[in-house]
Amino acid sequence: MPRLRITLVAWPRRALVLTDTPRPHCPTCHGTAGHGHTSVHADGKFDGIDWHPCPCWDDTLRWTLLPLPHRTPPGGYSDEPPF
Repeated sequence: MPRLRITLVAWPRRALVLTDTPRPHCPTCHGTAGHGHTSVHADGKFDGIDWHPCPCWDDTLRWTLLPLPHRTPPGGYSDEPPF
């Protein structure tokens, strides 16, 4: 059973989306959805962070509920031609 929450996405269009959340009492990740490990080269240079997601969370579970309408500019529309 997914644990759902409502989020706001801005791309490609603003919309309200239901998304899955990690289990808060998961013994593996403790509700953080995964583990991040820093990667370092043999010469000591930082190479980034490797993210390993926890199996208690599925980031592909999402359903778009409501696309939000575009807002018009506060000044209204111009009477000037576009050229």
